[in-house]
Amino acid sequence: MIQKKVCMLGTFAVGKTSLVRRFVESIYSDKYHTTVGVKIDKKLVQLDESELMLILWDIEGTETEHELRRSYLRGAAGYLLVADGTRQDTLYKALALQTRVIETVGSVPFLLLMNKADLTEEWCISERETTALRERGWQVIQTSAKTGLGVEDAFHALAKKLGEA
Repeated sequence: MIQKKVCMLGTFAVGKTSLVRRFVESIYSDKYHTTVGVKIDKKLVQLDESELMLILWDIEGTETEHELRRSYLRGAAGYLLVADGTRQDTLYKALALQTRVIETVGSVPFLLLMNKADLTEEWCISERETTALRERGWQVIQTSAKTGLGVEDAFHALAKKLGEA
């Protein structure tokens, strides 16, 4: 069985841990738990012809790309950048983190998750911004750890990219 390390990246409180819990355990909690360092989970994903074990590194949120510990990124086959659709600055911080990841592990498969899609009345990130990223070749998926919207699709889309890489 093939195993691939996947890093969850984004600033504080964007929902990285909640997305992992929704994907791995099919649960959601309103309680906020700060990740200290890194929390590692795993889940087996069925691809068309094979199985892929995702080793999910839920890395503590960082305010700047300079706070990201490069050692956590080493060996990553891919990553999920997570932004909170209700907080504009989290998108810009995710974009800065992406540059840092490329410097550390090179160009590996990734997706941008626009989380908290259940809070549409509070949404701050425009469709124009996500369209511009898609035009750059980015895959952008709206997710909600609370409702489960897009969560399975996001992890499976990355797993498929990793299986092809």
